[in-house]
Amino acid sequence: MKASELRKSSLDELQKQLMDLLREQFNLRMQRGTGQLSKPSQMKAGRRDIARIKTVMAELTKGATS
Repeated sequence: MKASELRKSSLDELQKQLMDLLREQFNLRMQRGTGQLSKPSQMKAGRRDIARIKTVMAELTKGATS
């Protein structure tokens, strides 16, 4: 997922995507804890996607207030 694609989304859509990614991150942490995680790189990708969404959401809210 790219930031340019995220900027086209509404704030509600971004919030929904963020919740989905946070749930996925939780599930990956549980898999890692039990030794069932097959691709450890998914953890890093998930963290980066979450950060990307939070950044775009901050840009949108800051732009709306200005």
